[in-house]
Amino acid sequence: MFPLTDTLRQAQGQVLDSIGFAPHECGYRILASSRHWRLRAYDGPEAGPCLVIVPAPIKKPYIWDLAPSASAIRYCLDRDLRVFLVEWIPPGPNDGHAGLDEYADQSLDEAVARVAEHANGAKPFLMGHSLGGTFAAIFAALAPERIQGLVLLGAPLSFHEGVSHFRDSLVALSPSSPVQAGVMPGSFLSTLSAMASPETFVWSRLIDATLSIGNREASDIHARIERWTLDEVPLSGMLVSQILEWLYRENRFYRGTLSIRGRTVGPSDLQVPLLAVVNSADEVAPKESAAPFLDALPHRDARLIVYPGEFGVGFQHLGILVGRKAYAEVWPEIVSWIGGISSRGRTPCKDEAPGPL
Repeated sequence: MFPLTDTLRQAQGQVLDSIGFAPHECGYRILASSRHWRLRAYDGPEAGPCLVIVPAPIKKPYIWDLAPSASAIRYCLDRDLRVFLVEWIPPGPNDGHAGLDEYADQSLDEAVARVAEHANGAKPFLMGHSLGGTFAAIFAALAPERIQGLVLLGAPLSFHEGVSHFRDSLVALSPSSPVQAGVMPGSFLSTLSAMASPETFVWSRLIDATLSIGNREASDIHARIERWTLDEVPLSGMLVSQILEWLYRENRFYRGTLSIRGRTVGPSDLQVPLLAVVNSADEVAPKESAAPFLDALPHRDARLIVYPGEFGVGFQHLGILVGRKAYAEVWPEIVSWIGGISSRGRTPCKDEAPGPL
C-alpha cells in the first residue's frame, strides 16, 4: 500500500507544480557523488566561510530553498558564505542496509573531505535541520578536528522519556525489535509521524492554513510546504530502525553509548563551537531535546537560541527554514555567529585556484 501511496502523493505534487508551486532552486553544480549522496556546490561568492548543509533524509532537500523569500541557501549566499549541500540519494529496491554508519559518518566524512579539498584545506561549518542536524552532530563528535563549528536547527539530540509527546508516542507505536534492513516507503514514516502526533502533523497544519488566509506571502509559503510534503522518498530500513531503536528508544547519543563504525561517542566528544536553534512551539524537537545535551558538553562554547515560532510555516518544525520572523530575527544571529567563529584566526574558504601573490 505505501509504495502506491508514495506514487499517488508525487502525482498530486505534480498537479501543484502545474499551477505555480513547483520548486525553483538556486543554481548549483555537483561537486562529488557516492552511493548514498551527491554534494551540491551552489553558485555564489568565491571566498568566505564554507558551509555544508545536511538535510534530513526524509523528503527532498529543497525545503532549504523553498522560495526566494524563504530560502536558507539564498540567505547564506547573499551574506558571502560558500554553500554546499549533501543531497541524500534514495535507496534502490535492494539497498536498504545503510544505517547510521553510512549516513552520519562515512557519507559526511567523504563530503566534508571533498569540500576541504575544494577549499585548499579550509575547514567548513556544518549546518543541519531535524535528523540532518542529528547526523551532523554525530559526525562532529566523531571528527571535531574536521570542522570549524556546528549549527543545529530544530535538531533533537536528547531523546529521554518525557521530552515530548511526539517522542513518547513514536516509541510506543514502534515496538522494540531487531534492526531491520530493506527499503521503507516515505509515506510510511509520514503516516507513523501523523499517528504519533496528529496535533503536529495534521491539526496544526490546518490551523496554520486558516491563520495564513489574508496574508498573501504566508499563504504562498504554506502552499509550497504542502507541495513539498508530497515529495515522498524511500528510506533505508536499517537507518529507520537504528534511529527508532538507538536514538529515540535508547537515547544512546546523549548517554555516550552510541557506537558508530567501531567508535563510541556522546556529548563529551563534541568539542567544537556549537549554535543550536530551537522553536518553542515545536513538538518534534523542543528545547528539552537540545538543552540537556548542550549542558553535558565538555566546553562552554555553545549557544542556544529560542525562536518562538510563527504562522505561515506549514508546521512549526519547519519554521526556522521558512518563517518570515525567523529570517528577520534569527538568521542574522546565525550568520553573525558563523562570522565570529570564522574570524578567530581561521583560514577563509577560497576557490581551488590560488589568487595572485
